[in-house]
Amino acid sequence: MSDETGHQSQPDPREEKFKVDKELLTKEQLNGLAEEYCTRYHGLNDTENPMAERSRVLEAINRGELVVWFDPMENTAGLGVPE
Repeated sequence: MSDETGHQSQPDPREEKFKVDKELLTKEQLNGLAEEYCTRYHGLNDTENPMAERSRVLEAINRGELVVWFDPMENTAGLGVPE
């Protein structure tokens, strides 16, 4: 007899998204993430100039209101709110 109820699979921590210190990224990398964030949330069709928000996004990163998340499963980085 085996008891499967006590052996639930735990998520692999190597597969979970993690926060990246913005100081480890170059200015160009942060600008690219800010541009991607602007186009993702405003879309190229929703507004005439989605990049107009880029400076506000960069300020939000500097204040810690937005952080860089890395997804090791997708091998991608993006901006999001801190946990």
